[in-house]
Amino acid sequence: MNTDATIEVADADQMRTLGRRLAEQFRAGDVVVLTGPLGAGKTTFAQGVGAGLHVRGPVTSPTFVIARVHPSLVGGPDLVHVDAYRLGSLAEVDDLDLDASLAGSVTLVEWGEGMLDALTDQIRQVVIGRDEGGPPDARRVRLVGFTARSDVAASD
Repeated sequence: MNTDATIEVADADQMRTLGRRLAEQFRAGDVVVLTGPLGAGKTTFAQGVGAGLHVRGPVTSPTFVIARVHPSLVGGPDLVHVDAYRLGSLAEVDDLDLDASLAGSVTLVEWGEGMLDALTDQIRQVVIGRDEGGPPDARRVRLVGFTARSDVAASD
């Protein structure tokens, strides 16, 4: 059953832990859109996903290269990490040819909201916001389209 959930994350380490734990749910062909303001923790979340998928790293922001492929080290799906921030149109997203690697990869797209509908109708979303009034590193993470699980807490 897919559901929405909101999780409080205290710091970058917990954001990575959340990504690592959610990676257990990911299968080849999954597309996840990461949304949030600059500095929210989208790439930090992606680092956790990379660790959970056991891919060759390091997972860093693909802002200047637009897309980076991290091959699996364990025979699982590769991680395709995309930053759509500088893309100006749906045609530019199409030029990335993401559908060519979709079947064998988990595709994470930062700043991709509303840009991937032609790629698949099964898009999961991770919406990261600052926890106003909380500590400076605290974040509120809304998960959309994930399987309901009680063990996907941000802390270890």
